[in-house]
Amino acid sequence: MFLNTLTPKFYVALTGTSSLISGLILIFEWWYFRKYGTSFIEQVSVSHLRPLLGGVDNSAPNSPSSSNGDADSSRQSVSECKVWRNPLNLFRGAEYNRYTWVTGREPLTYYDMNLSAQDHQTFFTCDSDHLRPADAIMQKAWRERNPQARITAAHEALDLEDCATAYILLAEEEATTIVEAEKLFKQALKIGESCYRRSQQLQHHGAQYEAQHRRDTNVLVYIKRRLAMCSRKLGRTREAVKMMRDLMKEFPLLSMFNIHENLLESLLELQNYADVQAVLAKYDDISLPKSATICYTAALLKARAVSDKFSPEAASRRGLSTAEMNAVEAIHRAVEFNPHVPKYLLEMKSLILPPEHILKRGDSEAIAYTFFHLQHWKRVEGALNLLHCTWEGTFRMIPYPLEKGHLFYPYPVCTETADRELLPTVFHEVSVYPKKELPFFILFTAGLCSFTAMLALLTHQFPELMGVFAKAVTVSIFEENPLLLRDFLCSEV
Repeated sequence: MFLNTLTPKFYVALTGTSSLISGLILIFEWWYFRKYGTSFIEQVSVSHLRPLLGGVDNSAPNSPSSSNGDADSSRQSVSECKVWRNPLNLFRGAEYNRYTWVTGREPLTYYDMNLSAQDHQTFFTCDSDHLRPADAIMQKAWRERNPQARITAAHEALDLEDCATAYILLAEEEATTIVEAEKLFKQALKIGESCYRRSQQLQHHGAQYEAQHRRDTNVLVYIKRRLAMCSRKLGRTREAVKMMRDLMKEFPLLSMFNIHENLLESLLELQNYADVQAVLAKYDDISLPKSATICYTAALLKARAVSDKFSPEAASRRGLSTAEMNAVEAIHRAVEFNPHVPKYLLEMKSLILPPEHILKRGDSEAIAYTFFHLQHWKRVEGALNLLHCTWEGTFRMIPYPLEKGHLFYPYPVCTETADRELLPTVFHEVSVYPKKELPFFILFTAGLCSFTAMLALLTHQFPELMGVFAKAVTVSIFEENPLLLRDFLCSEV
């Protein structure tokens, strides 16, 4: 009798009200997830209902902080997609060209090489080059697109007089081995030092002499840095460390070459972790531009203290110790800065030769870091296991889709475009930021909203048919559950 008294208007009102309520819940859930990175229903169930039911959850999400967003926005004054010179870039003749000979592929993109040409013109030329014939030839050589034309121009400059930048170009592009490159750089060093001493005495005599001194300083620093890298590649690591330390003491203000990153890699090769920590204490400062080398090296040192005895099962039973918590937080910090590195360190994605320029927090930086530092992570027992167990937890801690960050400014949205310009996409799939998956309750609410909205529409269009269908469904449920039918009849009485 109760079912027969229900009119089609009742079903229309019921389904319309249900659709409205589920739609409001969906809107609130989506807003809450966008702002705080977690589902409100899921958070309430985990934080309040599960303890009442006897459950324990050690990974409760952090409470959102409104002041954090203001701090992050104030730190976003740094240019998001500035391209930096790779401090560990390879030698074109001895390494990049060797890869081309073996595989027939070009490891460097035109965009990357064009940036290098601009760097060379900035570092190795000045307005007074036309006064010396060799420097005038080299000024044109750095602008040449054809590698053979650049090499020919360098030889022409050396035929006229000894020229440090000509030897640099030949060491970078013509030498087919590191030994040959080192010999050419040593010849360039003799000329570069004499030019530097001569311009140092005249630097205060006018703007022209000051520009020459600045150019000669860049040339000398570049030569010494590349000689140190040659020593590192030839196995003379202690010699390389000494050269880098001397260079940093002699020219402390020239941070554009990021020599400290070369030093960190060499010290890790020597397993001199105390000196690595000392270098990090100097350069790992929040006011300085971060890099994957600094962040992941700090995480490696923290992981080294606990990784040999770390076990996920034991940690889940007893909880994380203070040292383990520090290591996990360091890994989360590093992953928040550059989320592409772990897949390369864990060999979930294949490596390629690093480009000559990198985009900080991008795939290009991840390749450049892993190419030289993977061996150091493998050398520390259990470090990669700890990274594998913890790195994905970073994306559950950071609000979606990174409008705010915990430690760094929001992840730039332009990194994918810039990486596609820097990396050879023909044989390399560019990594993109791993997106956070939508929680179950948002998907469930969306499905519920869509289903009830469809029922409301069908009931409005076909009220009598939907009324018959609703009665049939209700009767079938009662027939399958006699207890429900008895309770329903008792309530009617």
